[in-house]
Amino acid sequence: MDAMHEMEELVEQLNRYSYHYYTLDQPIVSDKEYDVLYDRLVKLEQESGFVLPDSPTLRVGGELLKGFLPHRHLAPLWSLDKAQNEEELNTWSARALKLWTDYNTKNPEDPLPELQYALELKFDGLTLNLTYTDGKLVQAATRGNGTVGEGILEQIKTIRSVPLSIPYKDGTIEVQGEGIMNLSALESYNKTALEPLKNARNGAAGALRNLNPKVTASRKLNAFFYNIGYSDAKTFSSHMEMMDFLRENQFKVNPYVSYFDKFEDVMEQLHDIEKRRGELDYLIDGAVVKIVDMRTRSALGYTGKFPRWAVAYKFEAEETTTVLESVSWEVGRTGKITPIARLEAVELAGVTVKNCTLNNVGDIERKNLKFALGSRVFIRRSNDVIPEILGKVTEENDGEEIIYPEKCPACDFPLVQRGAHLFCDNRLSCKPQAIGRITHFASRDAMDIETFSIKTATQLYDELNLREPAELYELEQESLVKLERFGERKASNLLEALEQSKTRDLASFLFALGIPNTGKSTTKMLAEHYRDLDKVMNATAEELVELPDVGGIVAESIVNFFNDPFMRAGVEKMRQLGVQPTVPAEPVAVKQDSYFSGKTVVLTGTLHQLTRDEAAERLEALGAKVTGSVSKKTDIVIAGEKAGSKLTKARELGIEVIEDEDELIRLLNS
Repeated sequence: MDAMHEMEELVEQLNRYSYHYYTLDQPIVSDKEYDVLYDRLVKLEQESGFVLPDSPTLRVGGELLKGFLPHRHLAPLWSLDKAQNEEELNTWSARALKLWTDYNTKNPEDPLPELQYALELKFDGLTLNLTYTDGKLVQAATRGNGTVGEGILEQIKTIRSVPLSIPYKDGTIEVQGEGIMNLSALESYNKTALEPLKNARNGAAGALRNLNPKVTASRKLNAFFYNIGYSDAKTFSSHMEMMDFLRENQFKVNPYVSYFDKFEDVMEQLHDIEKRRGELDYLIDGAVVKIVDMRTRSALGYTGKFPRWAVAYKFEAEETTTVLESVSWEVGRTGKITPIARLEAVELAGVTVKNCTLNNVGDIERKNLKFALGSRVFIRRSNDVIPEILGKVTEENDGEEIIYPEKCPACDFPLVQRGAHLFCDNRLSCKPQAIGRITHFASRDAMDIETFSIKTATQLYDELNLREPAELYELEQESLVKLERFGERKASNLLEALEQSKTRDLASFLFALGIPNTGKSTTKMLAEHYRDLDKVMNATAEELVELPDVGGIVAESIVNFFNDPFMRAGVEKMRQLGVQPTVPAEPVAVKQDSYFSGKTVVLTGTLHQLTRDEAAERLEALGAKVTGSVSKKTDIVIAGEKAGSKLTKARELGIEVIEDEDELIRLLNS
């Protein structure tokens, strides 16, 4: 009995911790503390041979199932009528208003309240219907035909945001929601999967209808809930009241739920959601408009298929299919060979798509695209991101083979494979590499050589045999003025810009070198830490991994870069030609009493009164630590215009967000 009592306490404690972690995104204990309690529960279960029905150990996935059994829902799961455009949405609104008016005309003694509207996201996953009796999860099913679905209780138990027990214990309820796979979970899964998933929707649906619950658990699914379809005791007067009930009973409710008194405001919010959909960490294919009042819902009733009190507004597709016609191979400044898919033109998310990235040969293999030429493939485009191929529509090798190049498409040099990528190591004589390195070196965030462009780099390569950035500092007026479209003035301006660049700061110089796997924040950190070019060049991997935001891969990239005789010779040549990067000024004492003192801050989006770099400098001067990624350790996210997924993640984690730039300036100045 003592063991059973301890197990009950552990289950209650662990489920409370899981609720805060997976549902609220507000962990209250460390992973280590959780693991100690979890391991103790596992030991007690093994010793007693008994597992409580809401034990978190059930979430790892049990034995292979023989098949899915049909489950008859206690109340029907209705489909939603669809509006494909604003005109159809306004037609639905007018019809609902007419029905409301007709009812109130016939029932003046007990009229319905003024119409209010709820607006929710329409998830692109798999509909779930969960049955709870006396507070325990006793069944879970797919939608099926709306009347009968398939029982998937063991699969649902693996979703950590689904409560196995709830505080409400007064009878039976059916709770409806959507099972999804977060896009970040999909990306993480595909990095190691032998058979990568084509998209998040298929990943969730396939996991929930897999007879092996361990497979379901491996995909780390999530779920959001939005409706009580049946209750034998509980009633609700409004949609808001129902949503509060779901939250109180530890169900994960999406934060993007809005309420409106005017239908015109619904339309405005719809447009905003459509613009921001690419920032979300999950797929949506539209939004759902519902009338808030439950008595009004009952009065409006149902057609043969749909409720009259709700409608789904469909967005333009972000995924579609088209034919993969050919693959070309492009050479980057590091020698990496990137395959580019040429597609049969297709409209997607408001643009015509003809090309897609394929990343590398490893990506082609993992997505089963090796024999896909001439075949139909899934493609996805989100916001302004370059479209990508997700996989083949069919599993068969029914297309022509994609032939991997053995020689560089630009210089005919033999290619080598390192990891998943092909590389051309002909750095001096491979034109795209040389032009890419020179252009990057001269770019604004690097050496900031005014008037320089990729056209200039190409002309210097072709006509003056320029092959590496160091040779820029050997250019002479006499040679430049002989070039086409180069007069005395243009030549003088370029040479003056080159001379001014010789004393750029060390961080800009390191960034200009194009060290693989390093960006501006890393090179800035290196410059501020070492404050000397030679110390950076001679740093060991063991030293580097001790620095903030430097992992093993980045450390090895830095060491390998400066150990490369070609790269080291280029740096030494620049120094001989007068390039002397300036070291950062000595760190100044930071204010300890500012609003940002001691806080970890992330900048995202476009600022208008300051550049991102200026904002970062001012924040650091006030004692803040500015980082590039949002995590539970982040204190503040400063979100400018067109802030993306970092803003979404901050909201989901409950992190303080500053979106008003005037307020940011006030805090920086105060």
